[in-house]
Amino acid sequence: MSNTLTPFVYWAQTEKQVTLKVDLTDVKDLNVNLKETTLQVTAYGQGARGLNNYSFNLHLHSAVDPNESNYKVIDRQVDFILKKQCDAWWPRLTSQPQKPSWLKIDFDKWKSEEDMDDNEDERRDIREDYPDMYDRLYKEEFGYRKENFAKVYLVIYNLCQFVGFIYVLAVMGIRYSRDGPDSMKETYVAVGNPLKFIQLLQFLEIMHPLFGYTKSSALVSLLQVGGRAFILFLMIDAESRMQTKPIVFYLFLVWSTVEIVRYPYYITQLLNIEISFLTWLRYTIWIPLYPLGFMCEGIIILRNIPYFEETQKFTISLPNIYNFALHFPSLMRFYLLFLFLPGIYTLMSRMNQARSKKLRKSNIKRKYK
Repeated sequence: MSNTLTPFVYWAQTEKQVTLKVDLTDVKDLNVNLKETTLQVTAYGQGARGLNNYSFNLHLHSAVDPNESNYKVIDRQVDFILKKQCDAWWPRLTSQPQKPSWLKIDFDKWKSEEDMDDNEDERRDIREDYPDMYDRLYKEEFGYRKENFAKVYLVIYNLCQFVGFIYVLAVMGIRYSRDGPDSMKETYVAVGNPLKFIQLLQFLEIMHPLFGYTKSSALVSLLQVGGRAFILFLMIDAESRMQTKPIVFYLFLVWSTVEIVRYPYYITQLLNIEISFLTWLRYTIWIPLYPLGFMCEGIIILRNIPYFEETQKFTISLPNIYNFALHFPSLMRFYLLFLFLPGIYTLMSRMNQARSKKLRKSNIKRKYK
């Protein structure tokens, strides 16, 4: 007769119940003995050691209700749902701190109580509800803390953007301290290329909410990133006479000042670090700087209209094989009236709502600490 072996058992929990997945297929002769604090299972099936007799005993951390608990046998496993007598998160499954080697954590099923309701719009998991518990369990299981790929990527992305804007600001500051206002004429020559590279990277911020990496609005990101790209690539880079204007210096100064606050704030949020002053600065500095930035962008567009009237750059005239005409200066006027001004209102309104919500939440946290 074959020796009795122990199957792999994967467990997870909510506040109300414990789920077990017994890794056995083609199960026969299943015998289950469930009491308030113990579970005994024996069965014949296909496990890690082939077809054999398997069994395991569990002394549970807390009491369950045997009458409300159940199990079912499916082709690939045996599933148990154990109803807890008292609603609470258990620090571990077993009564003893030593975890048997065959008992594993089913991280895919670690959901909070809200996830049991299909009508809930917001999905949450233990990593948000009980981050310390999740980290400890993961380290116990694998010996290390596994970081989420999206989180690691976002930290690296935000850090790269922060370093890029610090570089732009530092170059502009050093040049201004050395040459004074005369340095403004060469601002685009000095920092134009790195700023264009940073701006191209920012298009990833439109993709982040689409991939589920962030909870921000893809439309708002498109307005902000697309608007900056329009100014940088079509209004400044495409017209050499605009590149020497002092307004370019002021615009780059505003952009960089906003971003050297925004990106460190995002990094601290990803790392679950709360810095009250940085939060306040993130949701306050935009009040003077956004209007200044919009004013600089509007001046650049207005001053460029005569230049593009003269050069006809980006203007498409008839006849052509596509039978299509585009007068670019008219498009610039249309952008100012119907895209630029509504875009300002949308971004400012959204930032004001975010500021009210975030700073109010921060005040509540400080009050009850």
